[in-house]
Amino acid sequence: MSGEPSTTGARRASDGARWRGPGAAPVRARTAVAAALLATLLEGCGFADYYWQGVTGQVGVLAGARPLDEVLASTSDERLAERLRLAQQIRAFATRELGLPDNGSYTRYTDLGRPFVVWNVFATPALSLEPRQWCFPVAGCVSYRGYFAEAGAQAEARRLAARGDDVHVGGVPAYSTLGWFDDPLLSSFVRYPDTSLARLIFHELAHQQLYVRDDTAFNESFASVVEEAGLDRWIAAQADTPEHARLLAEKARGERLRARFRELVRATREDLGALYASARPDDEKLARKQQAFAAMREAYEAAKAGEAGLAAYDRWFAGPDGRGPNNASLAAVGLYDDRAPAFRALLRGAGGDLRTFYAKAREIAALPRAERDALLDGLAGGGSMSGGAMGAYAPVARTRPAARGGPAALSPVGGDACRLARPQARGL
Repeated sequence: MSGEPSTTGARRASDGARWRGPGAAPVRARTAVAAALLATLLEGCGFADYYWQGVTGQVGVLAGARPLDEVLASTSDERLAERLRLAQQIRAFATRELGLPDNGSYTRYTDLGRPFVVWNVFATPALSLEPRQWCFPVAGCVSYRGYFAEAGAQAEARRLAARGDDVHVGGVPAYSTLGWFDDPLLSSFVRYPDTSLARLIFHELAHQQLYVRDDTAFNESFASVVEEAGLDRWIAAQADTPEHARLLAEKARGERLRARFRELVRATREDLGALYASARPDDEKLARKQQAFAAMREAYEAAKAGEAGLAAYDRWFAGPDGRGPNNASLAAVGLYDDRAPAFRALLRGAGGDLRTFYAKAREIAALPRAERDALLDGLAGGGSMSGGAMGAYAPVARTRPAARGGPAALSPVGGDACRLARPQARGL
């Protein structure tokens, strides 16, 4: 998810619950000051109420965070203690083996008392798969709007639907403040199965590694590829343990189910994209749109007959108010998948070395948007980087890889909508 990136040089080693800005004031004091300043800045702004719920929500998450050692020493919940100890191991692996930021994130725990930390709202026009965007100070423009209370998200969804948009609201288990604060482990995800917990921690820390303003697809695809690579390496590190076979099976099952889900979604997106770009009358487009979504739901029901685990996606296929998915549902999934092939190719071209991969991704991130998109398109299509990201990409005529080598209060609170399509709590 999103917030404003801090520079890697400004990140410090883990020292508990402290803000990343200059000085060493405790996080509660810092967040209180940030909240007061933000309220003053936004006093005359039409977004004041929206921003204020972001401020108070973020303060609540941080204020409730307790150091893991303290929780482990006091809890009588043996399952929680086991999950927190596993999270500590995963967190250490992320820095030691994946080169992800070494800071206080995921060294504390917050019991939210609710199933999700935020709810994201996506919207598209009735005859488009292009998500609407909202622009904010610090975070830039993103393709969703987030709320710490589900009621607020549903109210915004009703407002957008009333003007004719397709809308999608999904609960989000985690988001990243990109190093502005030490993100805690949350009750919304800490009990996920092992591979899902590892995926999530790697993904959110990847956002601290690299974040590009106004480019949700870049940010989420980058983090998703780091997540994939991290999970493979973390499981490989368990090769001499009794858990290794179970982890491999858990990962394989999840990947199989997600691949089937993406197949269903991708086919419908392609059909609808062609339909919306056609010269057919709007009435006909709307009718065919309904037919396409009905066909996708039928295909899903048929797929479930052969793979019972797919039932974990029932909530997504139910859609808003049980009416089934819509354009906004498809757009929410697409944001986290579109650029992944390019980043996988970039990692292969780096010889699998993550630190080289991060450096190359930063070069691409520095390009103007049009050049960045063209280079990523080339990578996804079998191209390679030549002369660094600042040069052009060149077709690869061989099969082996190329040369080896703000705080959330100031942003639309959000999270990983990709996780709406990843029923993590069920081990998928």
